[in-house]
Amino acid sequence: MERNLLNVVDVEATCWSGPRPPGQANEIIEIGLTVVDLDERRRVARHGLLVRPARSEVSDFCTELTTLTQAEVDTGVSFADACRWLVEEHGARERPWASWGDYDRNQFTHQCRVTGTGYPFGKRHTNAKRVFGAFHDRPKGPGMHRALGMADLPLEGQHHRGEDDAWNIAALVLFLVERDAWPEIPDPSVEP
Repeated sequence: MERNLLNVVDVEATCWSGPRPPGQANEIIEIGLTVVDLDERRRVARHGLLVRPARSEVSDFCTELTTLTQAEVDTGVSFADACRWLVEEHGARERPWASWGDYDRNQFTHQCRVTGTGYPFGKRHTNAKRVFGAFHDRPKGPGMHRALGMADLPLEGQHHRGEDDAWNIAALVLFLVERDAWPEIPDPSVEP
């Protein structure tokens, strides 16, 4: 029997304290991914991948927020290689995935479009922030850090680091799974 796995994804992107500087673009600089076994109700793998920006630089504000420096992300892989990694190493096209809000999904969609890179994910995305908000009767849902407090879960690692945030979001997914509040993810091979 195939395992019921979910990819939990969180990205960090170049950012600035004010308006985006002319000629620069928001680009993914880190992809955090935690694999959750929904049947066993546990996190089974944790990954972080640095991504080298091609059309922007890491600002001081971005370093302050994420701790990532330009020198660090310069050692990362290209965005196209990062998307290949998601597909080849983590079955991203077949496996359902979740993120906290829609920012991550929208950032991938936009960056794939402007770079001509194939979108690495399938259609089975769950906005975990919305599910958590609905569970707590808060339609917008809280930020991840606040949600951890509401769930009486610790913040593990550095907030605003993709690998750590994906790990923490996965803990919130499991919080919802244990309360039967995580939605059933339809099998795309089965006709409705």
